[in-house]
Amino acid sequence: ACSTGEEGTARPVGRFPIPNKKDLPYDIVELMEEVEMKTGFLPNVFKVMSHRPAEFRAFFAYYNTIMNKDTGRLSKADKELIIVATSTVNRCPYCVVAHGALHRIYSKQPMLADQVIVNWKLADLSDRELAMLEFALAICRAENVTEEHFQKLERHGFDREDAWDIGMISAFFAMSNRIAHLIDLRPNPEFCAMGRMPRAER
Repeated sequence: ACSTGEEGTARPVGRFPIPNKKDLPYDIVELMEEVEMKTGFLPNVFKVMSHRPAEFRAFFAYYNTIMNKDTGRLSKADKELIIVATSTVNRCPYCVVAHGALHRIYSKQPMLADQVIVNWKLADLSDRELAMLEFALAICRAENVTEEHFQKLERHGFDREDAWDIGMISAFFAMSNRIAHLIDLRPNPEFCAMGRMPRAER
């Protein structure tokens, strides 16, 4: 999913035009610059979503609401693992690569996201993580969700509010995956090396 070709021969980041920064509203430019300063590069999703400023705002407002809330029992690593697993099912290279990188960073486990991408049932997951992903994938695949799904989560320490969070992350990223599919969104090469080795060893 990450290009290894020459910079000039790499595919464009998407099939829709990306506005010039000087033509964008100030609040969008400000957010982009904040993200770029924090990460060292600007993830391509910010570039392509700026094609529709009102939708950019709505998209990232909801992303921030579900991903950066400080209540509930889902850690940042849990949330990223849900995104990796569901985005794999939805065949979204951008989200698999980008959120695999974020999972490596938050979890300090350089291989787990890769295992989940290949076969989540054979990955080195805890029983808690397995229950979480089973529920997330039931939402992702629009399976019949039964009381048994909730009971299994409860046995592993998740309550109904946590189930809502798992479901909302799965649902939001189903939409995000389809947006990426429409746009033909390409992952930034920078994501591929993130979290692979401890900083001191780089």
